[in-house]
Amino acid sequence: MDSDKVVRAMARWWQTVSQEDTDVTSHNPMLYDPLQDGNVRTSKTRQYLAALVVCLGAVAAGTALAWTSPVLPQISANATAVNVAHAIANATTVNNGTTVNNATIVTDVITTQPPQVDSHFKLTVDEQSWVSSLLAIGAFLGALPTGYIADAIGRRYTALAMDVPFILAWLSISFANSAGWLYFGRFLIGISTGSFCVVAPMYISEIAETSIRGTLGTLFQLLLTMGILFVYIVGSLVSWSTLSMMCLVVPILLFVGMLMLPETPVYLLKKGRRADAALSLKWLWGKYCDSRSAIQVIQNDLDQTSADASFMDLFSNRGARKGLIISILLMFFQQFSGINAVIFYTQFIFESAGSDVPASTSSIIVGVVQVIMTLASSLLIERAGRKILLLFSSTVMTICLAILGAYFFMKDSHKDVSHIGWLPLLCMVLFIISFSVGYGPIPWLMMGELFMPDVKATAAALSVMANWLCVFVVTKCFGVMIASWGSDFTFWFFAGCMALATVYVALALVETKGKSASEIQSWLSGR
Repeated sequence: MDSDKVVRAMARWWQTVSQEDTDVTSHNPMLYDPLQDGNVRTSKTRQYLAALVVCLGAVAAGTALAWTSPVLPQISANATAVNVAHAIANATTVNNGTTVNNATIVTDVITTQPPQVDSHFKLTVDEQSWVSSLLAIGAFLGALPTGYIADAIGRRYTALAMDVPFILAWLSISFANSAGWLYFGRFLIGISTGSFCVVAPMYISEIAETSIRGTLGTLFQLLLTMGILFVYIVGSLVSWSTLSMMCLVVPILLFVGMLMLPETPVYLLKKGRRADAALSLKWLWGKYCDSRSAIQVIQNDLDQTSADASFMDLFSNRGARKGLIISILLMFFQQFSGINAVIFYTQFIFESAGSDVPASTSSIIVGVVQVIMTLASSLLIERAGRKILLLFSSTVMTICLAILGAYFFMKDSHKDVSHIGWLPLLCMVLFIISFSVGYGPIPWLMMGELFMPDVKATAAALSVMANWLCVFVVTKCFGVMIASWGSDFTFWFFAGCMALATVYVALALVETKGKSASEIQSWLSGR
């Protein structure tokens, strides 16, 4: 087996050398490395720029996920809080979630009070549930083919192609005159949302230097929370049709920006386009980078994999299989962190603390905290590391959920809790902070780190599908859990999940900060 790998590597080396000798583009002056004068350095500016551009897909996803929160009360027939809440509770999947990281954060429409605008059509309770659920259905169905498309036409062209449904969806929603057009738009938005959950982390992981891979990897969640916050703020000020038109601007900017970005060096090298890969690397890392050495490192990683891995290779290869298990479990813990339960009770928790803050304002406050703490995570990720932040996140969330469960247990037992009304507010703030620095962004980051290029697209697609499946289960079961178990045992259930997450990460995960792809694969393969 080892001799076969050596022969294959030598064959690839000879092929690429021959290509550089005959390919006119290989003599492009941009490909010359300034080794003689010792002026070798990399620039991170364009890596950040490229990551921010592709993460406009996360902003678009965030606006779509939060859109129902201010909009449903405006277009609902007999739009009382009870009716709208009933629609959400009976939706077959997430309503106003924020994912991605893709952590779904249900932003109950009861917590928002948008301007009262007469709509030219109204939705029944059943229609509201379909508007809420079709996004997640589309996201689940859009994730798997995105992996295959990304391997077939490239990460960049996949992002461009999957941005088109975003644009069409917002046009459909903005000019909708019936529930059917809203259904169509929400389903299309779901397809694009699921697709960008796959392709954006993949693109970022393949363009980033090891030293900033973690920071860039957290941008997806950061920009998603910014998209959610945008809808919270603007949605409380304008009509739903105006909000929809403003959301359309984001995917248009994304499309224009992706036209200016190069394909990832990893994909180009995987397709045997060594000269193009070097040009891409020069664009991303700067003209003074040592592109030959960087290309050789990527080539060495590719030489350890089969040229065209099949779907079953993801399960037969030990390293790929273990990486998939870790990625799916992190997605599971992300969704079963109890973030839905905490956000659902946001307004009640504010009131328990004696606050008279309006409902829409409390949602904006939560959104601001998420953005700030996700930004803090992007600054800490390359200092503290992935594992320590995950452990911190799950430990704090376990404590906060346990205390919230105890609070609701005492309240439901008709005990006087007025003197500790501040306690659930403190727990909520600490919970959101710990979620935003750990289980919010890190599962998406590690999804891009754990797989080699030959299986990365398929593995990422399966991980995203698992995430959305968990979204469906949690959101569908949450109302039943509250009704059957009560608030106290529901919070304790999620606390148990986070305690299990703490044990799993402590025992089964190693730190990937600063490790190359081959080093991560060596650990996954048990070498």
